Amino acid sequence: MSGRKRTSVSEGARLLRQRVEMGASEIFLDGLTREEALALVAGARSAAPAPTGRGGEARPARPSASAFRSREAAGPPDGSVRSALPVLPDDYADVREIALACTRCGLSEGRTQVVFSDGPPDASLMVVGEAPGANEDETGRPFVGAAGKYLDLLLATVGLSREQSVYIANVLKCRPPSNRNPTSDEIAACSPYLLKQIDLVRPRALLAVGSFAGKLLTGRDDLSLGKLRGEVHSYHGVPLVVTYHPAALLRNPRWTRLFWDDLQLLRDVMDAG
Repeated sequence: MSGRKRTSVSEGARLLRQRVEMGASEIFLDGLTREEALALVAGARSAAPAPTGRGGEARPARPSASAFRSREAAGPPDGSVRSALPVLPDDYADVREIALACTRCGLSEGRTQVVFSDGPPDASLMVVGEAPGANEDETGRPFVGAAGKYLDLLLATVGLSREQSVYIANVLKCRPPSNRNPTSDEIAACSPYLLKQIDLVRPRALLAVGSFAGKLLTGRDDLSLGKLRGEVHSYHGVPLVVTYHPAALLRNPRWTRLFWDDLQLLRDVMDAG
């Protein structure tokens, strides 16, 4: 057993002190496949004159958030998911702006705040959770309740902190009523934001906590969380470790040792990379 694996939670806890220029105000992409929409945007970008910077040099155009709104801004009366999927820009601030104004599913009607992320967007580790709870909905930050504090403590035991090295986001950006499980339609509506976050943050490793995050990122809906954890998966070339949600550890303390083992596996992967 390595020295790091012998490190106790109390010892590690001391480390705790951590988003084209299109010529129009909106583009409606409903009715197009993703490939057709991307080709449309690419063609429009190539046809538009390149904007210039202060010295007259060409610089890339930044699309506005309003350019990516869905035609069904008001949404269907039954609260179901809208069919048009926005083509998200390659600018972190713009993606965040779009997400903060999102009305793609019925959860937007009951939220206090969109919970986009926490931690530095150049972090080496990205933690992916399930959905905001009451504290997160109130503050606009993920993992700030009891489960979040426990997550911070456990990450600190392997030298990781959200202030310095951990970026945190959820599969859903809005709180489900009474903290119920996400529905498949809600995940389909919201997960493009998360996948774009991963693409833009480019972490060295991913830690999926809970079955919804684990199944989404591994693409293995057929496997239980218990069968997903304990090994290194890959999400588009990024090492991925799946483990229990911190809230589950508070309900079932016996799983804490398994979570700890998964953290050691994660730390080994990050050190090797």
